[in-house]
Amino acid sequence: MARLAAASLAGTAIEFYDFFVYGTAAALILGPLFFPTFSPVAGTLAAFVTFGVGFVARPLGSVLFGHLGDRRGRRPVLVISLLLTGASTVAVGCVPTYGTLGVAAPVLLLVLRFLQGLGLGGEWGGAVLLTAEHAPARRRALWSSFPQVGPAFGFVLANGVMLALSAVLSDAQFAQWGWRIPFWAAGVLALAGLWLRSSLAETPGFLEIDDHARVPLVEVVRHHGRLVLLTAGALAVGYAVFYAVTTWSLSYATERLGVSRTVMLTCVMAAVVVKGALTPLMALLGDRYGRRPMCLVGCTACALWMLPMVALLATGEPLLMFLGILGALIAFVIMFSVIAAYLPELYEARVRCTGAAVGYNLGGVLGGALTPIVATALAEHSGRVPWGVGVYLTGIALLSLACFALLPETRPVPLPAVEPVTG
Repeated sequence: MARLAAASLAGTAIEFYDFFVYGTAAALILGPLFFPTFSPVAGTLAAFVTFGVGFVARPLGSVLFGHLGDRRGRRPVLVISLLLTGASTVAVGCVPTYGTLGVAAPVLLLVLRFLQGLGLGGEWGGAVLLTAEHAPARRRALWSSFPQVGPAFGFVLANGVMLALSAVLSDAQFAQWGWRIPFWAAGVLALAGLWLRSSLAETPGFLEIDDHARVPLVEVVRHHGRLVLLTAGALAVGYAVFYAVTTWSLSYATERLGVSRTVMLTCVMAAVVVKGALTPLMALLGDRYGRRPMCLVGCTACALWMLPMVALLATGEPLLMFLGILGALIAFVIMFSVIAAYLPELYEARVRCTGAAVGYNLGGVLGGALTPIVATALAEHSGRVPWGVGVYLTGIALLSLACFALLPETRPVPLPAVEPVTG
């Protein structure tokens, strides 16, 4: 289990590095490079639109790779999705800017971001099932939490590279070529990930299936449609909170408050490190007290913290900004530490890869794709304290809380090969 958990963690870290490095670049530099005819705010909004396209592609990736995972196995998903995401990320670093290609430059950016999202949509389902279907029932949340630690590693790595480049390069050098380096580094990371995953065995949960679903998506829609919609709504708050503090806040602090890139990246990275360290500990509580109670507590904490968070961000004081971000990410991790065990337990094995991944990634469209765009627009029409952003995030938290309240608990019993735990 330790080897499998390490391989899952490394894989999700690499894939989310690819995804996050784009979000950081969108907040800091892509607007003026690819949308120079727009005003600064409009350019940032346009860059966030290309960022959001990755989330729109993720449910499509979960359908495509979920079909592969339910029909051919979880292992092929892990390899192909990593190749697709890595190749498209390297290509982003090679796209000429608007000054060279004109309108074709942002169009290429849009296409490559779509491919990034397609690959990541497949990655999550394969990675969590690798651990969930191998793990002992009483410690399933713990072992399944390690793929959820991967995004924290990926974020710190992506932003660490950006931070180092911001510190050693002038603004002109960073805008001219420095921003491309983190994208090119994705190629090396992808090769490392392929090496780590080359010896992984197929999961027992898949090998025990006698009757594979012919078209997994059709079965999911027909028999689990309500469950998919509820999980998507429930997970929306996690995406909204995470991308508000890791993507929108970078843009808001640097452009509206005049906080330096280095200071803001350091605040966010430090909070994400704490979030990653707490994930397995919170998952242990999920094994003891259940998945649904943890989700309800975390969601409630998000609803209560969003207005204080934006007030702390608006101070422009690094320590207070860090505390605002940290509180939001702690509330987030209370929920998302158990999601990798919770979602697979809701579906029977024959459609588990498709069902869990589609619900997870639809939540990304609801919460992740729109949040940086909506938050930027709301902050632009607010005073110094963007209360509208806090109200928006609180509203999403309340919606998710209602969805979690309608979901059942899943007891820590062996994953069924045929019948879903929830009936």
